[in-house]
Amino acid sequence: MNLPEPTGPNARSDVLIVGVDIGGTKTHLRAIPIGGGAARDLVLPSAEWRRRDWGADAAALLELVARLTGGASVAALAVGAHGCDDAEECRAFQSALAARTDVPLTVVNDAELMPLALGLSGQIGVVAGTGSIAVCRSASGEMLVAGGWGWIVGDEGSAASLVREAVRAVARHFDEGGDRGEPLVEAIFEALSVPSVPRLGSALSRQGSAAAVGRHAVAVFDAADQGSALALQVIREGGRGLARLVALLDRRGAGATHAVAGGSVIVSQPRLWQAFTEGLAELAPGRLTPHLFTGKPVEGACRLAASLNYSRQSGAGAVPLRASSRTKEGHP
Repeated sequence: MNLPEPTGPNARSDVLIVGVDIGGTKTHLRAIPIGGGAARDLVLPSAEWRRRDWGADAAALLELVARLTGGASVAALAVGAHGCDDAEECRAFQSALAARTDVPLTVVNDAELMPLALGLSGQIGVVAGTGSIAVCRSASGEMLVAGGWGWIVGDEGSAASLVREAVRAVARHFDEGGDRGEPLVEAIFEALSVPSVPRLGSALSRQGSAAAVGRHAVAVFDAADQGSALALQVIREGGRGLARLVALLDRRGAGATHAVAGGSVIVSQPRLWQAFTEGLAELAPGRLTPHLFTGKPVEGACRLAASLNYSRQSGAGAVPLRASSRTKEGHP
C-alpha cells in the first residue's frame, strides 16, 4: 500500500488524540497533541486500504494511525466510518479495532461527525454526497438512522439519486408526449451517452456503481440553470427527501434541535440546500435549525476523541499504539 506522507510538524514526543473520517471516497486521519500544538494529517483514497472486512480494515487502519503518529503514545482514537450504518456495524468495527490495540476508542457513522465538529453533540447529521443518510443518537444513546439504502432503492438527494430521478423524469416526459427540447432531456442524453430514446434506461444501468452514476449529477443542476422545469422539480424533491429523513428521526424520538447537512453535493449546490431547508421548515416547522457544514468531518472525530480521553483520564491514560494479545474478531 503506497501511502502519502503525513503533513504538519513532527509531534513524535507528544501524547496524541487521533480522529479518523472514513468516507466513501477518501479517508482523513488527524493527530493532535493533547498538550497543544500543530495537528498532523494524512489523507488518502479509501479504496487504497479498505476491503469491507472488519478484521482486515481494522488492521489496515491501525497501520495508518501508526504511520501518522510516528510511534507517539495515543490517548484516544475516534473513528467515523461510512458504511457503519447501524449500531451493530459500529460495534463490529469497534470490536475489530479493540482486538488489535489497547488504545481507548470508539466508532460512529461518518454522518455523526459533522454535528460534533460544530460542538452540537446529540444532533442530526445528514450526508448528501454520492449517497445520503441521516443519523443521530437519542438521549438514551440509541443510534437512529434513516436512509442510506443505496441509490437503487433510495439515497434521497444524493448525487446518484438525483441522476436516477432525472432519468425517470425524462422517461415520464417522453411518455407524456414531450420532445427533446427540454433542457434536462438534452443534459441527460449527453451525460449518459444515450444513443436513442428507447435506450434511456439501459444507458443508466450501464453506469454500474453509485459513484459512476453520481458524477453526472452536475448535469441536473446545469439544466436547472438553463430553466429546466423538470430539473428544478427533481432538485426540489431531492431536497425534500433529505428533509424527510430528518423529520423521520424527529418523529422517532431523536430529541434533536439541529440538523447539520454536509457532503459534496449539498455543499456545492445551493439549489439543493435551499430545497432541504424549505422541506425541513415544512415537515418539522420550528423544531429543527438547519446548518450547512462546509468544514472537515475529521474535526468532529477529533472532538469525539478528546471527549473520550477526558472521560477516561482517571484510568490508565495514554498507551503506545501496539497490537494486543486478544484474538482477532469481527466480520462484515
